[in-house]
Parts: sequence; structure tokens; C-alpha cells
Amino acid sequence: MASQGSTLSLLEALSSDFLACKICLEQLQVPKTLPCLHTYCQACLAQLPEDGHLRCPECREVVPVPPGGVAVFKTNFFVNGLLDLVTARAGGDLWAGKPACALCALMGGTNTGAPATARCLDCADSLCQACADGHRCSRQTHTHRVVDLVGYRAGWYDEEARERQAAQCPQHPGEALRFMCQPCSQLLCRECRLDPHLDHPCLPLAEAVQARRPGLEELLAGVDKNLAELEAAQTKEKEVLVRLREQTAKVGMQVEEAAEQVLRALLAQKQEVLGQLRAHVEAAEEAARRRLAELEGREQVARTAAMFAHRVLSLGRETEILSLEGAITQRLQQLQRCPWTPEPAPCRLPQLELHPGLLDKNCHLLQLSFEEQQPQDRGEDGAGTQKAKAAQSQGKDQAKIESQFGGVQSQSGDVAKCPKEERIRIQKEDGAQTPKEDRGQIQRENGAQTPKENKAHILRKDTEAVSQRSGSSHRRKFNERLRSISRDLSPAPGPNLEGSGLLPKPVFLYSFPTRMPGDRWSPRITGLCPFGSQEILVADEQNKVLKRFSLNGDYKGKVPTPEGCSPCSVAALQGAVAFSAGARLYLISSDGEVQWRRALTHSQASHAVAALPSRDRVAVSVSGYVEVYNMEGSLATRFVPGGKASRGSRALVFLATSPQGHFVGSDWQQNSLVVCDGLGQVIGEYSGPGLYGCQPGSVSVDKKGYIFLTLREVNKVVVLDPKGSLLGDFLTAYHGLEKPRVTTMVDGRFLAISLSNGTIHVFRLRSLNS
Repeated sequence: MASQGSTLSLLEALSSDFLACKICLEQLQVPKTLPCLHTYCQACLAQLPEDGHLRCPECREVVPVPPGGVAVFKTNFFVNGLLDLVTARAGGDLWAGKPACALCALMGGTNTGAPATARCLDCADSLCQACADGHRCSRQTHTHRVVDLVGYRAGWYDEEARERQAAQCPQHPGEALRFMCQPCSQLLCRECRLDPHLDHPCLPLAEAVQARRPGLEELLAGVDKNLAELEAAQTKEKEVLVRLREQTAKVGMQVEEAAEQVLRALLAQKQEVLGQLRAHVEAAEEAARRRLAELEGREQVARTAAMFAHRVLSLGRETEILSLEGAITQRLQQLQRCPWTPEPAPCRLPQLELHPGLLDKNCHLLQLSFEEQQPQDRGEDGAGTQKAKAAQSQGKDQAKIESQFGGVQSQSGDVAKCPKEERIRIQKEDGAQTPKEDRGQIQRENGAQTPKENKAHILRKDTEAVSQRSGSSHRRKFNERLRSISRDLSPAPGPNLEGSGLLPKPVFLYSFPTRMPGDRWSPRITGLCPFGSQEILVADEQNKVLKRFSLNGDYKGKVPTPEGCSPCSVAALQGAVAFSAGARLYLISSDGEVQWRRALTHSQASHAVAALPSRDRVAVSVSGYVEVYNMEGSLATRFVPGGKASRGSRALVFLATSPQGHFVGSDWQQNSLVVCDGLGQVIGEYSGPGLYGCQPGSVSVDKKGYIFLTLREVNKVVVLDPKGSLLGDFLTAYHGLEKPRVTTMVDGRFLAISLSNGTIHVFRLRSLNS
């Protein structure tokens, strides 16, 4: 088996860094080889010993230093031979700067010799043309190989030169090493052979190499086998790492899906319990209203009779009193015989009973288990087994969730049978009526419906019909779309948000167009920002203007911009406006005076701009970086979300800041929403199925830190918590969204959304306790 190192040719060894010292990075000088077979300069090794040992700079193996110092380490004759070949080849251009003839100088005289044109590979001398011809005619040198000097320098004869190259004895200069002392394992020249090693058995170098080569090849074959095993082990380790990452991603998705399922189940139970609570309260109020009406009627009758009797007794004459005495007496006796007040109705107060697991800190709905993966063949059988295990595990998780929360679609009768579940224990009389709910009809145990329920059922059918018509009428005009938008509380888009105490609700306020009489083109809104109290600043890139509007749509004028600038993203600071246009960042005063401009990189088509909560600095996205400038135009800080490890892997197209001082960006390269602090440390990042496969769009943050993310392709605005975890849909096409473009948050409680047709919708965020 051939060694992998043998694949390095002689030309590659001479042209690569094989002959360079890894310490000084220069050509090896007096090369010494360590026991680990790494070669360095003797002078460089002399600087490494500490306490009689040195550590190899490459493999970090600790090597004891001989008593004689680093000079005692073996001399690398292989490297020396290559260095001699390199030294002989070096020296000027191939056609210029030729060395002088080595034989001409030996003939005496002051002549330094003619320029060399040939090279003797056996003598290692450069020869002129005359000496080269004589060198071939001499009896002692007629067998020498004389080659062209230009071809020698070009490396055409490197292999042949290596074969004829003889190693020189370090003890006797000019003598070649010819023998191998077997007891001493030392290379000898003729002088060394006749002096201290005369009685030692010695072999010529060729015979010594032939005798020792099989042993070396056998050892090398063993090492090559170990290398193959190491490569196989590395491949297996990489496969295990890949499987670990795949399984980690799969489990992460399962955790997210399980958490979302638990949340949906919990919110569904919440709606059911709140529906039962509303039903009980409305039923009790209806009964109380009937009783109050009856009491009011009785009071009116009694009060009328009593008033008449008082007037007769106080104002009537004797004859009048006596004439009416019988009728008055009969009526008063009749009123006294009737019960004045009925028995009070029983007051059943609702009580909430929570499942013990919700308050138990040791109750974990999601748990991880780690199983040791046994080596197995990744064939079809293995894959089928893994899929079966995964399906079985998922089924167990599903059953566990359903057992914990009782299912999403369970009826109230089934919920009442579950002991100590999160529900309201309301005792109902037979035939009790349940009024309407906000989103549908509640089933009762007796199946009866009240008139209010029938009305709610009809209203729900009308709402569903309107929703179906609006879903199929995207081409309707603006006025027809506005008819489906209610100025009351907008219905929640799904069960995961409906009635949630964690999230605000959208309340539609205004809708207005942004095209003004002086506009030449239809507006293309690329930036929105709050501008003063209940006022927004609109960046119309198509008409190259910054427009001011109040939240109810009143046009307030323009903010002048430099000539030829098409503002893209905009942010309002203290008494100034910052905006990006092309590859520049501008800061202008409210009257349009340019205070400073900064050039940005051209690698990004548009640059998002956002003002910090203090309104004295502005942040801009530049090629994945976030650069923060102060009011004077100086760069305050610059970072990449995620640090240096994320350099080159971010592309922030939209940017916003939170009242807590965090940065929120839409990363189109990672297709995620990222939240980081002022130092670039990532607080949270979401790229799950809640994005519906869309690229994240414009972002806005309210005063509590909730993040509102626009998904233009699906006509939605989703809401995330301050750490970037998805909570659900906030606005949908039901709210009049059609290709939403950019958003902004005004005063922390008004969300303004611009559409592709230049229209702006304004919603107020209403919390559950407001």
C-alpha cells in the first residue's frame, strides 16, 4: 500500500512550502528532524526548550532535548538534498545572469571564466561550452551527465539530478556518504569507514536500503490502515453530528407545534369557560330584569291607589269621603292580600377551579429524553423503524396533550364531567337558557335556544356570508371594501387570538388615501414614522416627497427634501428627520435644511432607518450591520445581530426599535425575525411556520414591547412577544388588508398600515382591561 505522502511529486515539493520552516516561515537552514518527523531550523528549535523539553509547534508532542542540545537531533538529509537542488537552480532569470564556469577558474590566471551554459549533474558544477565539450571527452568524466543550464534551471532534470546527487559527509567535506554501519545505524564516507568503524559490519547504501525497505513499507502499510480507519471514524462522527442536528431541528419543530397546540387548546377552553360565564351572567340578568319589571308594576299599582286614597282623605269633603269609602277600602284590602315581594331568587356565584397541574411547578408538559443511538445501517428498514418510533412518540404527545386539556372541541357537557378541570362550576336549572357568544353558538345540556341565541346564530351566518363574499372580491373598489370594516371591536381572526388576555385587539379608526392633487404618479409608500402627537410622516418614493398626515387623514403639508432625493425609509428625531435615499443617509431639519449626509454601501438596494427611543440617535441597516449615528452625524456604534459569527449571513431589510431599547429586524437572508440588544446579542429569533413561508416584512413595536410583523404575501399582520415568540395572527384580509407594505406605531397604541395602492389604515390597540 502506497503512503499518501508519496503522492507529492518532486516538483511540488520544490515549489510548495515543504522546504519552509513552520516557525520562521523562511527556507530551512540546517534542518533538524524531531522524533515526530517534523522538521525545523536548528536555530528556531534552539529557542523552544524549557526544562529540558520542547513542544512540537505542529502536533504539540512533548520531546525531550538530548544533553547535547537541539544539534544532536537527526539531520534531515532528504531536506538537505532538496535544498541543494533548489540552491543550484536558483539565481536570476532563466536567460540572464548566468553563473561563471567552475572549471575555468581552476586553470589559473585572473580570468573568472566564461558564462556557464551547461551543468554536470554528477559533479554539480556549472560549465561553459568549451569546458562542457572537454568534460565529455575526459576518461574520468565521459560518463557524466551534462545538460543544458537553461533546462536545468527550469526543472527539466530534477529527477535525474536527484538520482545522481550524492550526500556529503559532515565530518569530511568533499567526501560522499557511501556506507551504512549496521551496529551504529550511521551513514559513513570512505574516511569514516577506515577510521572508527573499521571492524564494524558495513553495507553499501543501496544494499542497506534494499534490506531495510520491506520493514519500513510494512510499518507504513500499518499506518495507512490506521489512517483509513481514522477517516472512517471521522466520517461516522460527521454522520452522527448530522443526525444530531437533524433530530434537534425536528424536536425543535415538535416542541413549537406542541406548545402552539397546548396554547390553542388552553385558549379554546378559556373561550368556552368565558362563554359559560357570560351565559350564566346573562341568564341571571334576564331573570333579574323580569323580577324587577314585575316589582315595578306592583309598585306602580300600589303607589297609584295609595296616592288616590291620600288625596281623597286630605282634600275630599265628608260626603265625598263617605261615598268613596267602600271602593277605597276594597282596593286597599285587595292590595294588602297580594304578596308585596316575592321570595328572593337564589344567587349562584361562579367559582373557578384550576387543574392542579397548572400551578404545580413540577408538572412539565414538555420533557426531553435522550436515548443512545446504536450504530446501525441507515437503510430502508432503519428509516422505517425511526419513522414508526417518531409517529408513536408524536401520538403519545398528542394523547398527553388531549388528556391534559380535554380537547379543543369538547362540549360543555363533557367539560362539566371532567373533575377539577379549568372551568367554571355553574349550577343550572332545568331548561335554563344560554345567551349568545361573540364567535358562535354554545351547546347546552338540554339543547334549548333562547331568542337571543337565534338572533346571534342569524348574525353569525350573516357575518360568515360577508366574510366569504369579501374573500372572493379582491377586485372591488375601495369604498366597497370599507363597508366590511366595522368601527366597533374587530372580530379576532382565529381562536388562538380571540379574547386573549395576553394580546391587544385591533379597533379600526380611519382609512384615507395619500395621493394629493400635486402628485404626478400614484404613491408608493416605502416608509412611515410617527411625527409629533397623533401625526405620521409618509415617505412617498414615487413622487420624491415626505408628506405629513394626522391620524384621521388630514393633510398637514410636506417636509422639504434635497433636490432629486427619493426618500425610502424615514424616522423622526428631536426637531429633525432622518431618511435613506439610494446609498445615502440624510438628516434634515423640519424645514428641509440638510444638517449632514453619510454615504452607505452599495451592496444593499434599500436601507431601513429607525429612531432610538431617546430620539437623539438613528439606526440604519447596512449589509447586515446595524449602524447607529448621533445627531452630529458621528458613528456611535456598529454591530451585527449575533456577533462576528453571523457576519455575512444577515440582510436586515426592515428595522424597528422597542421602548426597551432593543432592535427588531426582518432578516431576508435567514428568512426570520431577529430581536437583539444594543450590543448585537440576539435575544430571540423566529423563523417558524407562523410566517407562512413568506419573507418577513415591516415591523413595529408597541409600548409594551409586542412586535407586529407584516406578511405581505398572505395579507396578514402577526404579533410576537418581546422575545420574538409568535403569539398568533393580529390582522387579516378581513380587516381590509390588501398587500400591506409598511407599518408604524404612533404613541405606542395606534398602528398605521400602508397598502400598495397608497391607502393608509389606522387601528387602535385595545387591551382586554381597557
